[in-house]
Amino acid sequence: MRIVAKGLTYVYNPKSPFATQALKGVDLTIEEGEFFGIIGHTGSGKSTFVQHLNALIRLTGGELKIGDYDLADKKCKVLELRSKVGMVFQYPEYQLFAETVKKDVGFGLKNFRKGISEEEADAAIREALRVAGIDYDEVAEKSPFELSGGQRRRVAIAGVIVTKPEVLILDEPAAGLDPLGKKELMELLHAIHGQWCKTVVIVSHDMDEIAENCTHAAVFSEGRVALCGTPKEIFSRGDELAAMGLGVPVTARAAQIMRGRGYAVNTDFTCDDFVNKVLALYRAENAAGAPAGGTHKESAGGAGDAE
Repeated sequence: MRIVAKGLTYVYNPKSPFATQALKGVDLTIEEGEFFGIIGHTGSGKSTFVQHLNALIRLTGGELKIGDYDLADKKCKVLELRSKVGMVFQYPEYQLFAETVKKDVGFGLKNFRKGISEEEADAAIREALRVAGIDYDEVAEKSPFELSGGQRRRVAIAGVIVTKPEVLILDEPAAGLDPLGKKELMELLHAIHGQWCKTVVIVSHDMDEIAENCTHAAVFSEGRVALCGTPKEIFSRGDELAAMGLGVPVTARAAQIMRGRGYAVNTDFTCDDFVNKVLALYRAENAAGAPAGGTHKESAGGAGDAE
């Protein structure tokens, strides 16, 4: 499902003294198959935008199409859309409520698929938990509150993907997790992206997370899309990001320091690529017999600055 927004606007508390324009003409296309990042500081409009994608916020201005669903059409089948565009909010484990894991994961499924048999529902719940890395037989009849925090987050994700949405949206999916927990969760999301949901959209303030995982990203600022492109394209514009109150990945900062010392590292800002390019540069320097602190302007693996 391709996502296309044109001139999208939204005002909170319209026609009141508290009116706030959250979106001011957003133009953005997210192609099917992307692992897409949404970046922006608080108040930039990013959360308002993603809540439009499954009609949690109804369209009031501009155009928005999700696949064949036109959200400007008053006859748009919103319930059907929501079964195909899943939304996982920040700290989703706090939104679990049912007395068993099985009932919690199956809650949305039964709402979206009226008349589904118990056998069909059970099979779908079992599969969703498996994809989320949870053993159905071990936890199905347990209370979600008996599980660890990491398991509860996975159960919450299973409760969204159980309908097999084509688009999965996650707001700060790794919030509150330690480095290992973040790594495991991102591995899970890539597995879901590969096996289950064609398109994954994550909202994140963690620039390293965006650089490591996303195919493309959009930077929101003051209700508009300020930058859009690959992580390499976006993080090469560190001065513009700084002007918007945003940072860059640690690899981009390191590349900038190296550039200041005469070494240009042409990297995509993922850790693996950055380390490999720096090692290649080091080996090339040693092979050439150049002294440490030389002034080479091209990186191994391709010429060009990491700006």
